[in-house]
Amino acid sequence: MPELFSPYTLKGVTLRNRIAMSPMTMYRSVDGLMNDYHIMLLGSRAAGGFGLIFPEQLAITRDGRTSVGCGGIYDDAQIEGLRRVTTLIKDLGAVPAIQLGHTGRKGSELKPWQGGAQLPPDHPEGWPVVGPSAIPYGGHRTYPVHPLSIDEIKTLQGAFADAARRALEAGFEWLELHFAHGYLGSSFFSPLANQRNDQYGGSLQNRVRFHLETLDAVRKVWPERLPLTMRLGSDDLHPQGVQFDESIAAVTMMKEHGLDLADLSIGFNTDEMNPVPFGDLAFMVERATRLKREVGIPVATSWNLGLPAVADKVIREGLIDLVMLGRPALANPHWPVWAARELAHEDPFSLVPEDWAWWLRNFRAHDSCIGWPAAASAPEPAARQAA
Repeated sequence: MPELFSPYTLKGVTLRNRIAMSPMTMYRSVDGLMNDYHIMLLGSRAAGGFGLIFPEQLAITRDGRTSVGCGGIYDDAQIEGLRRVTTLIKDLGAVPAIQLGHTGRKGSELKPWQGGAQLPPDHPEGWPVVGPSAIPYGGHRTYPVHPLSIDEIKTLQGAFADAARRALEAGFEWLELHFAHGYLGSSFFSPLANQRNDQYGGSLQNRVRFHLETLDAVRKVWPERLPLTMRLGSDDLHPQGVQFDESIAAVTMMKEHGLDLADLSIGFNTDEMNPVPFGDLAFMVERATRLKREVGIPVATSWNLGLPAVADKVIREGLIDLVMLGRPALANPHWPVWAARELAHEDPFSLVPEDWAWWLRNFRAHDSCIGWPAAASAPEPAARQAA
């Protein structure tokens, strides 16, 4: 059996395979609530064979959203909709995961297909954005950034803990903190956004303090038996920003504060990145493998892992522990089943619910009419690039 479909255990949670659906903002919420759209989206991916299922990043405060259409977990009234999501995911054999975040200075925006412009604080659908320092992100995000006081930082860390409590009550079994992509946690880590001169700025130890204290606050309410992970902006791809060597040191500290797995991504604290590797296959894998080796912590990553041969290779060779899929999960709700066929899995339909599997295994008609394409040979050159 391809290694991509081997079980994976972290703490007291076992995934049926190494394939995770990444959080992706859908802009379909009203007042931060999950609704039938999210049930459809997430349930279909659980039925399609993914092992770990994330809804979109859920904001810990109302002003921690990207837009008014984004999901949240800042109110107990949001628990019921989230519980519908987790119940369905578990019923279909997957593990429900949650990603908690605050967009910081990248919030108060229009939906991307409406232009994505940042809205002024006095707009009916806007609000004042916050960050470690009074430095606007730049580009189309030019409005003033309120620099957080120490008391406000402590309040936000408490909001992360409150959100974790709600997540547990809603039935989630895996919790990730979103400290990448230019959002609040990422901006504390990056010298491009953080120019404070107190205990939260300057040295690496100070810039990672927000992460460590938030981990501590969340772990107080999040059970030790359940995984606590972090999506980390591990490289700003900018000479004045976060360098990957700093992330090695930072994750070493985070491991001592209860981090169970590092999910590595880019910092995105500026639009001025060089090089821009986003079209390269598996470009984050080399960094993730290095961190896994040097820190001794499980790792996951995403970015161009949607070719089955590539996804299987990085697991089979022990380069990473989980494959995170975003757009491939949107494009194909049965990506794991398709990948199983492409990788010559002996029973691809074992990944879908038993009632579906029975009908599909017992198809007694013209082979091509099932809507099931013939398996193609995976491109070996692409697989080789994953190393």
